[in-house]
Amino acid sequence: MRNPESDSHSNLSSSYDFVPEAGPSCVTLDKAGHSNGINKENGYCTPASNGTISNGSLTMGNGLAKHSSSITRVSLPGTTLYDDPYLDREEFVRLVIQSLRDVGYIESAATLEAESGYSLEAPEVSEFRQHILRGAWADAEPLLIELGVTDADALLDARFLIGKQKYLELLEARKTTAALQVLRNDLAPYSTALEQDELHALSSLMMCSDPQDLRRRASWDGASGNSRRQLLDDLQHYIPSSTMIPQRRFSTLLTQSREYQRQLCLYHNSPVNPSSSSLFSDHTCDKESFPRITTTILEVHSDEVWNVAWSHDGTHLASASKDKTAIIWRIGLEAEPSSRDCIAEFILRDHPYPLGCLAWSLDDSILSTSADHLILLWNTKTGALMKTLENHAETVSALVWLPDGSGFMSGSLDRKIILWDMEGEPRESWNDIAIRVTDAAVTPDMRRLVAVGMGYNPPPTLGTLARANVRDASPPIVSNGNGNAVGPGPRPQENRMIIYDLKTGQVELSVHMEGELTSVKISEDSRYALINHAPDEIHLWDLEEFRLTRKFTGQRQGHHVIRSCFGGIDGNFVISGSEDRNVYVWHRDTGTLLEVLEGHGLGSVNSVAWNHRNKRMFASCSDDNTIRVWEAPVYAGELLRGFSISASEPEMIGKGKGKVKQPWAYNYGGL
Repeated sequence: MRNPESDSHSNLSSSYDFVPEAGPSCVTLDKAGHSNGINKENGYCTPASNGTISNGSLTMGNGLAKHSSSITRVSLPGTTLYDDPYLDREEFVRLVIQSLRDVGYIESAATLEAESGYSLEAPEVSEFRQHILRGAWADAEPLLIELGVTDADALLDARFLIGKQKYLELLEARKTTAALQVLRNDLAPYSTALEQDELHALSSLMMCSDPQDLRRRASWDGASGNSRRQLLDDLQHYIPSSTMIPQRRFSTLLTQSREYQRQLCLYHNSPVNPSSSSLFSDHTCDKESFPRITTTILEVHSDEVWNVAWSHDGTHLASASKDKTAIIWRIGLEAEPSSRDCIAEFILRDHPYPLGCLAWSLDDSILSTSADHLILLWNTKTGALMKTLENHAETVSALVWLPDGSGFMSGSLDRKIILWDMEGEPRESWNDIAIRVTDAAVTPDMRRLVAVGMGYNPPPTLGTLARANVRDASPPIVSNGNGNAVGPGPRPQENRMIIYDLKTGQVELSVHMEGELTSVKISEDSRYALINHAPDEIHLWDLEEFRLTRKFTGQRQGHHVIRSCFGGIDGNFVISGSEDRNVYVWHRDTGTLLEVLEGHGLGSVNSVAWNHRNKRMFASCSDDNTIRVWEAPVYAGELLRGFSISASEPEMIGKGKGKVKQPWAYNYGGL
């Protein structure tokens, strides 16, 4: 908004009557110019005294020298910036004024205000901020309409937020009677139908034993914390941003710009730090820093390697093979591959069948493996077998440890999902679920379980596991034999993705998919599910919006179980094996195919795993009996490293794939 013109129209006299505090724009410049709070004597600056602020309230003391200046107002043609029709000059200048104040250049902000003729915010905005920060609730509420909150629902919501803060502060001050009046008079009348549950929760806070208990149960940091500033941020959603500029808006725009540049950086895989970030240049990552060179080949297994998984600390790699063994490899942390130790620390031989799945406990003390219908728990410090679990009747196709470390879940072709504790005791069993599970994963926030599988049978009743939001891509069709559809009918081998609420077991979404589903992985932010989908596709599903976001193509998958994963420092890569013996890497947000990595021998690359600790390292395993560790190129003198053991280790037990006539029907004797 523009300051009123002075009488001379050329000079503006500024009187610095009070001192705004530097910081997050808690006090606005509604004068032409203001002092920065220092006395100037003989060219030296001394801090002003007796100025204090408590939870945003400003108290000015004496000892401040008045200062006046004459600043020429600059008149520029037009209203836009740099001839850009989308950049409004007034908005830009007001953001600069706010930013100068945020970093402490109070007098410079006042000078720009006077020179441009633009005021940061209107006086009523400053008053509203101060009323909220001082807890003057009765003075703040009437200003909402003046600030542009005219929508009836928005006004109710804003008043409810103010009343909630007032109520909590009264409870904290042990003024229970006054708090009860606020609950009845200020909160109940303003609560909407959606806020009734919150209103009941607020009323229960009356029973808190002390202020600390109140703050804990309400997830609130108290009147002396940042709660009032948080309230201002929440109220900002209802006040037009042109009236009350969001706090540190320029910083927000810079953050958005940085995030946008990172999204455009196809090979982004470096941590953001002050030394690598500059406003003077756009962000970019060198392709050479991407892990696309094999630095280590692990050659101990005597048959196809079907799965690999890194420990959470990134120092160990577990592999599962058709040769009926799992191996725990110790991978050194040395940055230089040529000096790194890669040792087969334990070879776990007590499996009666080839291995399909493996998973590390949260603390990396236990490795769980599956061999046909069996689950085996191993002590990773000693290599000793701790327990064998036989609760499943068919092949165990999924093992996943809970993110809180309390236990793990298993899924099987027998239509069971079982929850186990750390000791391998069953805690809960979901029986007769709608699919024969081929893989499953739990979101890191522990809200959901995502399962994929085949042989879908619609639940006959609306039980706990059957209250489904069921979605079909199209109704099932039955052909009359001439290629003509005659109407809906059953799918004999229907494939499904099912999203469960992990706490209740309720089905949130059930989606029919054409083609076999062999793998599911969840992004670290719990937002996306990555699903291998035969033939030749990988699907990215948004778990918040329940929609297919993107398809990744190029790899080959038609006959074997292929497992993909997320990779990179931000999970911004999608990486997968392929039946053409290559490793494929895409940029997650654009779907761009970045790399096709060669190196494995004949057969499929069955599984890939990105190191949890070293974000520039991943591993792949193949039908060629090997595991490859991939890293970014180093100096030209680096030599390819290999590791093998003597002929006394497990013998070859035959050739063949992990899947023959149908998925998960392993051919133990070979083709």
